[in-house]
Amino acid sequence: MASDETFSRSARLRGQADFARVFDRRRSAAAGGLVLYACANESGTTGARLGLSVSRRVGNAVVRNRWKRRLREAFRRVRARLPPADYVVVVKTSTVPTGAAGARGVEERLLELAERLARRP
Repeated sequence: MASDETFSRSARLRGQADFARVFDRRRSAAAGGLVLYACANESGTTGARLGLSVSRRVGNAVVRNRWKRRLREAFRRVRARLPPADYVVVVKTSTVPTGAAGARGVEERLLELAERLARRP
């Protein structure tokens, strides 16, 4: 794994204030059971940062953790190609993509949603 594909603490949104700031901007795009919220970095960090929101409605703990692992891995792989911003992914579906094709699908979906948000004023 390349050094730019790590998922360090500085690449995560952790505090409630960070999540609230992203949600308050109300810039979102949705596709395939995922909703991506984004806003500009204000913490002085460079690069994209990720926060995850996987509700109990999605499924039991096993399903929720599979989603989180899948999303973190996809973010690690595409982080260098994402515009520098803070992102929150909200999962709306319980079906977790599996296998290599599923992983590529999640990566492509994240990039597509980020590009749609970047085009908006």
